[in-house]
Amino acid sequence: MHSEAAQAPAVVRAQLSANAPRVAGIAERLRASPPRAVVTCARGSSDHAATFARYLIETRLGLLTSSAAPSVSSVYEAPPNLEGTVMIAISQSGSSPDLLSTVSDARHAGARIIALVNAESSPLAQLADDLLPLGAGAELSVAATKSYIASLAAIVQLVAAWSQDAALEAALAAAPQMLERAFALDWSAAVSRLTAAQNLYVIGRGVGLGIAQEAALKLKETCGLHAEALSAAELRHGPMALVRAGFPVLVLAQDDESRTGVVQLAAEMAAQGADVLIAGAPAAQATQLPSIATHPVIEPLLLAESFYRMANALSLARGRDPDRPPHLSKVTQTL
Repeated sequence: MHSEAAQAPAVVRAQLSANAPRVAGIAERLRASPPRAVVTCARGSSDHAATFARYLIETRLGLLTSSAAPSVSSVYEAPPNLEGTVMIAISQSGSSPDLLSTVSDARHAGARIIALVNAESSPLAQLADDLLPLGAGAELSVAATKSYIASLAAIVQLVAAWSQDAALEAALAAAPQMLERAFALDWSAAVSRLTAAQNLYVIGRGVGLGIAQEAALKLKETCGLHAEALSAAELRHGPMALVRAGFPVLVLAQDDESRTGVVQLAAEMAAQGADVLIAGAPAAQATQLPSIATHPVIEPLLLAESFYRMANALSLARGRDPDRPPHLSKVTQTL
């Protein structure tokens, strides 16, 4: 897990260069024939990348984006009418049966398929109208790391080209070097504070919510820690009742319109006695983890990269093997 997460900067650097012509062509087609909506399709870590895509597409393009429920096709056999839509399917293996069923049905229902997939010869790649290879290479650890970062980078590259956002394109071009710096940041304060933890909230908002979801998943599978990801906007709608003295909370903030509210929430929880760790901003009475300031869309990628190194160390500190979580396999055969 550690070595594969460390490869993410090189993966992103090579991916951006290799995919540039493909992305330019896809973006031109999308502008020439705008979809009425975007539907994402993914499971696990890839679905957390899809959450990131939803916020990015809706905030940068103003285009309604929704997540497909694969069970609608694979179990209920009731695919919706997707005429005039684009489906963005994201997968490391491109082989999960329910994902393939959903994408196949979407094609027959009128959707154009854009596949972000690591295995270029996979069944999902064969179903795609447009393919964006993730280029992450072999990923042996069950816990996805570099393929998740590669998925985020591919999404940013596509949306930046589609929206013709020169500032975002420039920030993305600088991301590989920043990812290298992010992986070197010292989050050992989180390791020492979470080694004995049993429950945890991971908080994000907007484009950062998908990174909070990914962090919570990794804490479950690699550390055996019951972690729940929540939007900062949802915490006061019930979940705040569990926040008490000593309750651990990991807060991930990016420097956009959501930051003020996220920081205020972190400070409020710390004032109530919660053990709050925050990355991306300072908050009163909370422990600040180091982070790198850049374009707010790129900051979540950097937070994920810093988190992966911490999660690997935390797994070892808790006496677990981060590469071989119990009861899990690399390709999930969900029916």
